Amino acid sequence: MDRRTILKSLALLGAAAVIPFRKLAAFPSYSKRPYHQFKLGELELMVLADGHINLSPVQPNFPNGTEKAEKELLQKSFRSTDAVDLGMNILLVKKENDFILIDTGTGSGFGPSSGWLLQSMEDAGIKPENITHIIISHAHPDHIGGLVKAEKSVFPAATIHLSRIEHAFWMAAKQDFSKSKFQDKDLLAKFTAITQQTFKLLQSQLHLFEDKAEILGCIRMELAPGHTPGHCVTHIYSGSDQLVHIADLVHSDVLLFPHPEWGFNGDTDIELATKTRRRVMKALADSRTKAIGYHLPWPGLGHVRTNGNEFEWVAETYAFPA
Repeated sequence: MDRRTILKSLALLGAAAVIPFRKLAAFPSYSKRPYHQFKLGELELMVLADGHINLSPVQPNFPNGTEKAEKELLQKSFRSTDAVDLGMNILLVKKENDFILIDTGTGSGFGPSSGWLLQSMEDAGIKPENITHIIISHAHPDHIGGLVKAEKSVFPAATIHLSRIEHAFWMAAKQDFSKSKFQDKDLLAKFTAITQQTFKLLQSQLHLFEDKAEILGCIRMELAPGHTPGHCVTHIYSGSDQLVHIADLVHSDVLLFPHPEWGFNGDTDIELATKTRRRVMKALADSRTKAIGYHLPWPGLGHVRTNGNEFEWVAETYAFPA
């Protein structure tokens, strides 16, 4: 090959490097939603994605903090200062022939960036009729929205477990939101009406539990009030292994672990939620127990540890299976 041919070839190679992606072979289109499988003792667990909710702007979503302090902390953690992105990690527990879902996502109520649960289940080879039990951590629409579709139960074979306190609060003639900093009271009224309709429709499937209730010999419920009156964390155990599902205790790993007192504007009782948040965080840090958070970055698994007078979230690393 002579010098002129070599230079021509190099020129063509350089041109290829700047050809836009659309001129090259297209990336394949994947329809499958992510899911993450792991073991807990003898139990088989899977995290399913229901999508995400974008909170923008950051304030007033964390109302007891200042906009300046929150943006500084987000920037320090290399996160957007314009929004906080809430993941929705739905845990599935399999014990022998029982399939237990913890919460059901948004359904169709929050747009195309969420409501992925059924597709995620299908991609993982699980059908709605396989689900035998559903645990509802609390009755906000991003947790119960997947229970009903076209006024029919999505999971007809499932017993739906809900705190008696939570059920009583939402089904009452009037709800007390006087200790909440959520500003859109009309939206709260709409959410309440949808919740009441959902529970009425599914009344025959509901099982109301008390604090410390045991379910199927592998789950213990713990009342963790504040976000809602009957908000619960779920202890999943097998032998000496344990995982704690903290549900909506934390809506931002960057903001609320170091500053539990900043709160969340969706908290029904923001001061009680702060006390509960601190209590559960301390227990998790002291015991070094693995946790999963509904709204934490995918797949929401990790540990809480102390950092001086603050807490921090240490996300668990994981590998995709071969």
